Amino acid sequence: MTETIGLDVFWDFTLFAAVGFLAQLVDGSLGMAYGVVSTTVLLSFGVPPANASASVHVAELFTTGASGASHLWNRNVDTKLFWRLAPAGIVGGILGTYLLTSIDGNVIKPFIVAYMAIMAAVILWRSLRRFTPKRETPRGVSFLGLVGGFVDAVGGGGWGPVVTSSLVGAGGVPRYVIGTVNTAEFLLTAAVSASFVVALFSGHWEEGGDLANNAAAVAGLIVGGLVAAPVAGYAVKHVAPRALGIAVGVLILLLVIFQAAKLAAWI
Repeated sequence: MTETIGLDVFWDFTLFAAVGFLAQLVDGSLGMAYGVVSTTVLLSFGVPPANASASVHVAELFTTGASGASHLWNRNVDTKLFWRLAPAGIVGGILGTYLLTSIDGNVIKPFIVAYMAIMAAVILWRSLRRFTPKRETPRGVSFLGLVGGFVDAVGGGGWGPVVTSSLVGAGGVPRYVIGTVNTAEFLLTAAVSASFVVALFSGHWEEGGDLANNAAAVAGLIVGGLVAAPVAGYAVKHVAPRALGIAVGVLILLLVIFQAAKLAAWI
């Protein structure tokens, strides 16, 4: 019995290490998709939405920290944009966490699956769209950060697809948009993770007791993401970001279809 459990833990770790590696590889080139891909896979394994979001945000504490440090080192961060995004994102993330931990997972899961389908479409749109870069900061950045932080907490991912897509779509320079959004994401992730901890220990989040069951998956996501972080820069030189974006968008859509089929079977 012990050997079987140990083998299951090993395979969970290995699988999610691969998921974390591929998700971070794409995230490093597009500035999005780590949270969306990881959460969608966790949902496919039957993990409740709140637990999936909490697990991914714990893993992202490490991956976004490494990514943010790299962007700061390479001077890819627009400080003016950063201080307009980060505080608003934190507020949105805390509000989203409170909502997610207040609702039964079975009730909110269909909405999360629909949200993932929208995120897949956004990623595909972002990958296929051509734009003319400009350094100007668009209007409404704080509101965009608020919305991005909220949907990131509720959906377990979405900061990149919402914020990066909008800013690049508005003509932002990809280097500074991706660098700034990824760096701000570390503060958002820390705030959301802390909110889950508060909700758990205050008794507000009843399903949080099962979070330990995802320990192997979280460890795999962390290791895979950290390994991919330095590799992403090299991979981008050899694999077109558009191809990566299309691939991840199609992958998420397939997982969403799988989830929708499971939900339909329950009805």
